[in-house]
Amino acid sequence: MNPKREPPASSPASAKAPSGKRPRPKTPQDPSQGPQGVTVDAGEIARFSAMAAEWWDPRGKFRPLHKFNPVRLGYIRSQVCAHFGLDESARQPLKGLRLLDIGCGGGLLSEPMTRLGAEVVGADAGEANIKTASVHAAEQDLAIDYRATTAEALAEAGEKFDVILNMEVIEHVADVDAFLAACAAMLKPEGMMICATLNRTLKALGLAVIGAEYVLGWLPRGTHDWRKFITPQEFERHLQRQKLKVNHLTGVSYNPLQDRWFLSGDRDVNYMLVAVPVR
Repeated sequence: MNPKREPPASSPASAKAPSGKRPRPKTPQDPSQGPQGVTVDAGEIARFSAMAAEWWDPRGKFRPLHKFNPVRLGYIRSQVCAHFGLDESARQPLKGLRLLDIGCGGGLLSEPMTRLGAEVVGADAGEANIKTASVHAAEQDLAIDYRATTAEALAEAGEKFDVILNMEVIEHVADVDAFLAACAAMLKPEGMMICATLNRTLKALGLAVIGAEYVLGWLPRGTHDWRKFITPQEFERHLQRQKLKVNHLTGVSYNPLQDRWFLSGDRDVNYMLVAVPVR
């Protein structure tokens, strides 16, 4: 099962600033700003507040993602701290690190990364997702740099990061090599990229597609194209072409009796890995 983020939605129209007046700068306390700093009206804020409530409702339609989130967060925290020699038990162990959450959706990873001390850029091609995430972050008084953009655009702008989170994205992109090339270009020499995706096995077809989408209804039908799933071996070859190497790989499994996800040696369906630049 791979709880995919909400697909990009069309961008609602933004209200124009009154003639002769400049829009107010965006702050975490001011949710009336769009992701590009464009002032929007109160009706839009109400709409995106409702969407934020859906994204962040652990019993709502994003329940599978909330169930999956603890194991992702634990893995990210432990791997980042190990890589940079940080104290995992510290209140904000990621303080001083610049982190990109590519395909951030409603911010379910961006917010906890910010609370752990990282300077976070959350990027998503869907402007509605970015507005939703921005509103929720403002409600939580969190300063997160959310942008409606792509990995390619960020790379072209010369952005650099200590950590890149590439979680449940790779199986949805049109050009895997181009996407990973953009991500690799943004990694600092001592940086790391953490990825999560689905293996292209019959087991994954049965559990992540037929089971999750058509039997249990955890995800909308058509969320995944099994043909775009990527094996760990294929993923490693893609990374090697970008002068990246895998230094950690783990499976992620689901225990239906405990209703929880956990790290395991079974990589037949879900798996996560850490990639670093080849030195």
